[in-house]
Amino acid sequence: MPEIQRARPSRRDPLLTGRERERVEAIARLAYCNPFTPERLSLERQALGDAFTPYDVVWHAQIDPGDNPNVPGLTEAAGELAEALRERLAAPRPPVVDRVELELYRDLVLYLVYSRYQDRFFAALRTQESGGGQASFGFYRDFEADLGHFLDLPVLAAESALDPAHLFACCFQIRRAFHFTFRSILGGSPPAARLREQVWQSIFTHDLRRYQQALYRTLGDVTTLVTGPSGTGKELVARAIGYSRYIPFDPAGLKFRESWAKSFYPLNLSALSPTLIESELFGHRRGAFTGAIQDRTGWFEVCPPLGTVFLDEIGETDLAIQVKLLRVLETRTFQRLGETQGRPFQGKVVAATNRDLAREMQAGRFRADLYYRLCSDLLVTPTLRERIAESPEELSNLLLYLAQRTVGKETEELAGEVAREAESWIGEHLGPDYPWPGNVRELAQCVNNVLIRREYRPASPGTAGVRERLAAEILAADLSAEEVLRRYCTLVYAKTGSYEEAGRRLGLDRRTVKSRVDLELLGELG
Repeated sequence: MPEIQRARPSRRDPLLTGRERERVEAIARLAYCNPFTPERLSLERQALGDAFTPYDVVWHAQIDPGDNPNVPGLTEAAGELAEALRERLAAPRPPVVDRVELELYRDLVLYLVYSRYQDRFFAALRTQESGGGQASFGFYRDFEADLGHFLDLPVLAAESALDPAHLFACCFQIRRAFHFTFRSILGGSPPAARLREQVWQSIFTHDLRRYQQALYRTLGDVTTLVTGPSGTGKELVARAIGYSRYIPFDPAGLKFRESWAKSFYPLNLSALSPTLIESELFGHRRGAFTGAIQDRTGWFEVCPPLGTVFLDEIGETDLAIQVKLLRVLETRTFQRLGETQGRPFQGKVVAATNRDLAREMQAGRFRADLYYRLCSDLLVTPTLRERIAESPEELSNLLLYLAQRTVGKETEELAGEVAREAESWIGEHLGPDYPWPGNVRELAQCVNNVLIRREYRPASPGTAGVRERLAAEILAADLSAEEVLRRYCTLVYAKTGSYEEAGRRLGLDRRTVKSRVDLELLGELG
């Protein structure tokens, strides 16, 4: 009897030792963290300890970005921990565990399974991206078996079961979201890194666990508004969000229910007349207007429930179109031109503009109620000037990337040569304070011009730019009364071409006007 008592401990061993718990908690948090935040590195360090390999805190695409050097070690560590914990949980007398420990174990397993299959998800993604037809997802059976190996345990029976098909769909969505966010938003500056972080949040919210459990069903109803100057990548942001939506997986047919590659429907509203905008978005019935010789299906009807309609330059639309767009967002229904029948719209809307919508609303050119329907999720793309100001090396990185895109990845030496030539030209002729009004789009043209002509000549700022500068100087309230008078006299004289007429308008003597005209500024005004 005493021997039996010695063989049977008075209390069961814990599921996790101290160091194990620390590592499992770190890996479990990695399963749900935003990969574009610095938190990722601290969790990797916590999980790997001395085996952690330091690398750039800003994870971004460059000429040869390489892989995260810690991923193989993390996958191996997660596998060893998961197998050890599974063995304990499957024992005849498993340790007594609480809900927190079981959740940690399940999150560890989810990280492990995603890590093991992310390369296969990426191969399928690349097949679809290159137009190679239907990708093969036969590896779902292996995925399901791996998941069952770790989670089909008696001790977990009381816990709510995880749907393998849903987890498979979530894993593919995460892989797509990382790919398109990583590749679409260039640069390693803090503003670019913050934008990648925010795009990830637009796709999953700040809480991936909550998204996986419930929000994947409803987040498509939330409209995203992307604002920022021209050339800052607003459409790239929209595409990353549109291509990264959740798509259910059909385990019986081993395929996804829709194709992400055919889910993005862009329309530049500034390029079309109001009638054509309505026709493109809502569709029309034959005879609805002159030239409508047959029925037409619009984007809101073509777009599937898991698709995305991108409304570019929404700030350019007239008020009548804005009313109709508001109705779509409020009721999720629309009507074709020439019809009274309501049709459902179940997709997501992403809109973009380079206009200051606050100013447009104040001027009565943009409806406030539409704005407050659009801004449920607001993203602002940074200017190139802001990015370079925070991180001067950003210019070199972008030049190298753009040069490689122009001459081809296979000619790395030539790309480097072109990038250095462009950077030298910029340094000698534009200087570090050049504002890059065309942003990354202008920088790309600078690279092309240097490649072809060994020079780049920016467009003249023109009269409009000078007038905007004058307005900004006055609004900044940094000018003396005399300086304001000199600028305004110059502006009025440039407009009228007559000292007498300028004096009449200003209520001043013509000689006073003439004495205060700034000849240098007058030359800029043309």
